[in-house]
Amino acid sequence: MSELKWQISDWTFKNSEEQEWRPAFVPGCVHTDLLKNGLIPDPFVGTNEKDLQWIDKKVWEYESVFDASSELLGHSRLELVFEGLDTYADVYLNESLILSANNMFRTWTVDAKPHVREKDNRLYIRFRSPVEEGLSKLEAYGTGLPAPNDDSVIGGLEGKKVSVFSRKAPYHYGWDWGPRLATSGIGKPVYLRGWSGARISDLYIQQDEVTAAAAVLTVQLSVDSESSGEFELKLRTNDGQEWTRSVALEQGTQTVAWPITVEQPKLWWSRGLGEPHMYAFTASLLQGTADVAQAAVKTGLRSIKLIRKPDEHGSSFFFEVNGIPVFAKGANHIPSDSFFSEVTPERYRHEIASAVESNFNMLRVWGGGIYEQDIFYELCDENGMLVWQDFMFACSMYPGDEAFLNSVRAEAEDNVRRLRNHPSIALWCGNNEMDTAWSHYAENSGWGWKQLYTAERREQIWADYEAVFHQVLPEVVAAMAPEIEYWPSSPMQRLTANSEQHATNNSSHGDIHYWAVWHAQEPFERYNQNIGRFMSEYGFQSFPEYKTVRAYAEEKDMALDSEVMLHHQKNGRGNFLIKDYADRYMKQPKDFPSFLYISQVLQAEAMKQAIEAHRRSMDYCMGSLYWQINDCWPVASWASMDYFGRWKAAQYLIKNSFKDLLLSFDQKDEVTNLHVVSDLGQSIDAVLEWSLHELDGRLLKSGTETVAIGARSAKLVLSLSAEQLGSFNPNNAVLVGRLVQAGGELARSEHYFVYTKDLELADPGIAVEEIAGSGGSAFVLTAKQLAKQVWVQAEEEGIFTDNFFDLVPGIPVTVQFKKKAADSVEFVAAAPGRLTVQSMFNYAK
Repeated sequence: MSELKWQISDWTFKNSEEQEWRPAFVPGCVHTDLLKNGLIPDPFVGTNEKDLQWIDKKVWEYESVFDASSELLGHSRLELVFEGLDTYADVYLNESLILSANNMFRTWTVDAKPHVREKDNRLYIRFRSPVEEGLSKLEAYGTGLPAPNDDSVIGGLEGKKVSVFSRKAPYHYGWDWGPRLATSGIGKPVYLRGWSGARISDLYIQQDEVTAAAAVLTVQLSVDSESSGEFELKLRTNDGQEWTRSVALEQGTQTVAWPITVEQPKLWWSRGLGEPHMYAFTASLLQGTADVAQAAVKTGLRSIKLIRKPDEHGSSFFFEVNGIPVFAKGANHIPSDSFFSEVTPERYRHEIASAVESNFNMLRVWGGGIYEQDIFYELCDENGMLVWQDFMFACSMYPGDEAFLNSVRAEAEDNVRRLRNHPSIALWCGNNEMDTAWSHYAENSGWGWKQLYTAERREQIWADYEAVFHQVLPEVVAAMAPEIEYWPSSPMQRLTANSEQHATNNSSHGDIHYWAVWHAQEPFERYNQNIGRFMSEYGFQSFPEYKTVRAYAEEKDMALDSEVMLHHQKNGRGNFLIKDYADRYMKQPKDFPSFLYISQVLQAEAMKQAIEAHRRSMDYCMGSLYWQINDCWPVASWASMDYFGRWKAAQYLIKNSFKDLLLSFDQKDEVTNLHVVSDLGQSIDAVLEWSLHELDGRLLKSGTETVAIGARSAKLVLSLSAEQLGSFNPNNAVLVGRLVQAGGELARSEHYFVYTKDLELADPGIAVEEIAGSGGSAFVLTAKQLAKQVWVQAEEEGIFTDNFFDLVPGIPVTVQFKKKAADSVEFVAAAPGRLTVQSMFNYAK
């Protein structure tokens, strides 16, 4: 009989102190079940989060009563599988304790055969409080450990940081962009799995060496067999290739390693390099003519390498796909909801579609969240999106006792096994910011953590760190996914056991998280000076748009310092940092809704400046991953796309700054430089046109240059001195650069000689004309005066091909509205409904 899976449903739940059982929605958690039963207010509205901290201190009970089919009971093996229990769960089946789980990132499998009967099986799960468990472990540990994002104050714990003692999503305890909502519950499916005879429990296509000529693979099969015997293994692909071999199986679990070669494979390529071709491999275990067991996986055949080689500057840090160096363009990804089971396939598709539309080729799954659901990685595979995958550790120090290390090892094995066939996985990274925060080998570096401990305690904490990130995790990756590199911490320079291990703002090795702009309140111009080999984090905050803000705040809350607005800003002085930067660079807003717009424009300009500085420095710098693409609740944050998936201004400017062909200005003293950056795989010739205008469109100066643009290159193509530009009023001027070929525009950019706040803006007189034959989806916009940061808003939810752009008189801009296609990673042209078109002139005093 073939393997059979049957999902357990019809769950109920209750507080252990109560009698009434209520409907539970599995997968889910206590918070969502309480909300769906109308027992708590929306945690994301107002300051409700504060009033819901009692939930994580209770014991919660879940149960399901089910009958087992004769087909299930007919199998000689019957297992109960829990793909995700959050977190401390005692599981009883028909009154027998069958499991005590303590790690939400693990898959738990239990022999259910002795316990399951035909009728009225009772599956009961008792979730102990993660807070009470954490407090108990903290007391046993004796001293606290650094965990600055653990919001123990809102949690009512008087500063006791408990998050680090539990293998549970760190962001559940709060972060500087997210609420403290420490969940419990059944986060992933629960099912019975029956099988008899033999089964293939895992199929891994290990890619030993992949070139265009041949893919040398080791097919690794984990096989469970109830008896010894001779079997035949058959492997086939979706394009008709087939291999067979004989195998002698022993009773029990074993691994069969099977070397094969795929000649002239169709390779999987990351975005911009080629098609992300996927192979489907199916393995069958046969005995005589009987097909005893099957397993299937999809993967792409490719070579991904992290290249770290000494050079004249330090050492490189870049990814190479099938021998081609890749400039990584993308963002950090956090969980898309505080309650991760609420993230639907459509929400995942929207995020990946947005990444594709924004010219990304990489996403970093950040270490303070979750190992994402399978669909996330499947979408990345299908769309050529590389994934930098963190293990789930961030911004804290962790214990290193034997029980904790064993739990971490099992967690890593479960998740590496689950994800290793995905061709999108480019890197396994141990943790987020812990090496640099502790800075063990540099006394005056770090975040001040180690100074809180005695010398002896410091050494023990660091030894525990090394046990997890320099021993357990790299051992698991090397054993289970050897073709993918492991990097212990982000950021880090290199593994040296001296002060050169820890990253700085201008490291010439490894990767950098650059946060002096924002946290240290340094000016945007510093983005041009602090450039590393790979920029894996940097960012700037903004508010979401008014429509989103009104989802969590009333009209009376529309003030920067209102209780609700401060509550939906988790970064301390964040609201006032935005205002401080806005005062430096932007015009004064008319009112609070105008401030929301100004904040978005500010964030967009910051990201544009950072990204273009990084790309202009290719080949020295080979990656730019900003913080962050998404939000887990509606909030003011660093996200470029808000909780509801609405693109902020930053997403549009990021999209343009990540285009394969970029025209970028750089001002140095009295010289204005113009650079061309190309991620194209071939060289091209084009004409560079530049023109200096007054803001009413009057032409002051212009010129043209023929430029040769090399494949995958960054090049300074024009320098204009003050003498060449002549005399003009910098408050009333814009310099336009256009790259054209055969009359078509390849790239465009505008440059200003003063900050936006000093520009002499007048009513731009924007005109909008629908393009005939576009089905009402496309429009041409023109202006009589410079229109700064034109925001085109649609009645329908969707995106435009361009937005928050500058409209120079005489240079029209064409935009098209797109809506997300259902069940697809694609935005398609659509009519937007009523349009509203405004610019900085409408929002500034």
